[in-house]
Amino acid sequence: MVKRTGPTNYQLQGLIKELNEKAIDSKVALWSRLAKDLNKPSRQRRSVNVYKINKYAREGEVIVVPGKVLSVGELSKNVEVAAFSFSDSAREKINKMGKTLTITELMNKNPNGKKVRILG
Repeated sequence: MVKRTGPTNYQLQGLIKELNEKAIDSKVALWSRLAKDLNKPSRQRRSVNVYKINKYAREGEVIVVPGKVLSVGELSKNVEVAAFSFSDSAREKINKMGKTLTITELMNKNPNGKKVRILG
Protein backbone atom coordinates (compact mmCIF):
# COMPACT_ATOMS: atom_id res chain seq x y z
CA MET A 1 0.00 0.00 0.00
CA VAL A 2 1.29 3.47 -0.94
CA LYS A 3 1.78 5.95 1.87
CA ARG A 4 -0.02 9.26 1.31
CA THR A 5 2.42 12.15 1.45
CA GLY A 6 0.04 15.09 1.06
CA PRO A 7 0.25 17.99 -1.39
CA THR A 8 3.63 18.67 -2.99
CA ASN A 9 2.84 22.30 -3.89
CA TYR A 10 4.83 24.44 -1.44
CA GLN A 11 2.31 27.28 -1.52
CA LEU A 12 -0.50 24.87 -0.69
CA GLN A 13 1.53 23.28 2.12
CA GLY A 14 2.14 26.72 3.61
CA LEU A 15 -1.53 27.65 3.34
CA ILE A 16 -2.63 24.42 5.06
CA LYS A 17 -0.13 25.02 7.86
CA GLU A 18 -1.32 28.61 8.25
CA LEU A 19 -4.99 27.50 8.33
CA ASN A 20 -4.27 24.86 10.98
CA GLU A 21 -2.40 27.38 13.15
CA LYS A 22 -5.24 29.89 12.79
CA ALA A 23 -7.79 27.21 13.71
CA ILE A 24 -5.86 26.30 16.87
CA ASP A 25 -5.28 29.93 17.91
CA SER A 26 -8.80 31.23 17.26
CA LYS A 27 -10.78 28.01 17.76
CA VAL A 28 -12.73 28.69 14.55
CA ALA A 29 -13.90 25.49 12.85
CA LEU A 30 -14.02 27.11 9.39
CA TRP A 31 -10.22 27.29 9.12
CA SER A 32 -9.68 23.65 10.13
CA ARG A 33 -12.39 22.56 7.67
CA LEU A 34 -10.68 24.45 4.85
CA ALA A 35 -7.31 22.93 5.80
CA LYS A 36 -8.86 19.45 5.74
CA ASP A 37 -10.45 20.06 2.31
CA LEU A 38 -7.24 21.47 0.82
CA ASN A 39 -5.21 18.54 2.15
CA LYS A 40 -7.14 16.12 -0.07
CA PRO A 41 -5.58 14.75 -3.27
CA SER A 42 -5.85 17.12 -6.23
CA ARG A 43 -8.33 14.88 -8.03
CA GLN A 44 -10.71 15.19 -5.05
CA ARG A 45 -10.32 18.95 -4.59
CA ARG A 46 -13.28 21.04 -5.63
CA SER A 47 -13.63 23.03 -8.79
CA VAL A 48 -16.55 25.42 -9.03
CA ASN A 49 -17.77 27.34 -12.06
CA VAL A 50 -18.88 30.98 -11.91
CA TYR A 51 -22.52 30.06 -12.68
CA LYS A 52 -22.70 27.94 -9.51
CA ILE A 53 -21.43 30.85 -7.45
CA ASN A 54 -24.13 33.00 -9.05
CA LYS A 55 -26.78 30.35 -8.36
CA TYR A 56 -26.03 29.62 -4.68
CA ALA A 57 -24.56 32.88 -3.34
CA ARG A 58 -26.63 35.69 -1.89
CA GLU A 59 -25.99 39.34 -2.67
CA GLY A 60 -23.05 40.69 -0.64
CA GLU A 61 -22.01 37.27 0.67
CA VAL A 62 -18.48 35.88 1.10
CA ILE A 63 -17.87 32.55 -0.65
CA VAL A 64 -14.87 30.26 -0.12
CA VAL A 65 -13.89 27.58 -2.64
CA PRO A 66 -11.29 25.13 -1.29
CA GLY A 67 -9.97 24.46 -4.78
CA LYS A 68 -10.20 26.22 -8.14
CA VAL A 69 -12.79 28.59 -9.59
CA LEU A 70 -13.45 28.07 -13.32
CA SER A 71 -15.03 30.50 -15.79
CA VAL A 72 -18.18 28.85 -17.15
CA GLY A 73 -21.17 31.14 -16.73
CA GLU A 74 -21.74 34.74 -15.70
CA LEU A 75 -21.96 36.49 -12.34
CA SER A 76 -24.79 38.94 -11.68
CA LYS A 77 -24.36 39.42 -7.90
CA ASN A 78 -21.95 41.48 -5.85
CA VAL A 79 -20.06 38.76 -3.92
CA GLU A 80 -16.56 38.26 -2.58
CA VAL A 81 -15.00 34.97 -3.65
CA ALA A 82 -11.95 33.50 -1.93
CA ALA A 83 -10.26 30.42 -3.40
CA PHE A 84 -6.94 28.64 -3.62
CA SER A 85 -6.76 29.42 -7.34
CA PHE A 86 -8.76 31.06 -10.12
CA SER A 87 -8.63 30.69 -13.86
CA ASP A 88 -7.75 34.00 -15.53
CA SER A 89 -11.14 34.45 -17.16
CA ALA A 90 -12.99 33.51 -13.94
CA ARG A 91 -11.03 36.18 -12.06
CA GLU A 92 -12.01 38.76 -14.70
CA LYS A 93 -15.71 37.81 -14.57
CA ILE A 94 -15.85 37.93 -10.77
CA ASN A 95 -13.99 41.25 -10.54
CA LYS A 96 -16.54 42.89 -12.87
CA MET A 97 -19.33 42.45 -10.29
CA GLY A 98 -17.62 41.43 -7.05
CA LYS A 99 -14.15 40.86 -5.70
CA THR A 100 -11.65 37.99 -5.68
CA LEU A 101 -9.51 37.16 -2.64
CA THR A 102 -6.97 34.58 -1.68
CA ILE A 103 -7.78 32.44 1.34
CA THR A 104 -4.94 34.15 3.24
CA GLU A 105 -6.46 37.58 2.53
CA LEU A 106 -9.82 36.29 3.79
CA MET A 107 -8.21 35.00 7.00
CA ASN A 108 -6.69 38.43 7.65
CA LYS A 109 -9.87 40.31 6.72
CA ASN A 110 -12.30 38.05 8.65
CA PRO A 111 -10.34 36.21 11.39
CA ASN A 112 -13.51 34.92 13.10
CA GLY A 113 -14.85 33.39 9.88
CA LYS A 114 -18.32 34.89 10.35
CA LYS A 115 -20.83 34.91 7.48
CA VAL A 116 -18.65 32.85 5.15
CA ARG A 117 -20.08 30.05 3.01
CA ILE A 118 -18.00 27.13 1.70
CA LEU A 119 -19.10 26.25 -1.82
CA GLY A 120 -18.24 23.21 -3.84
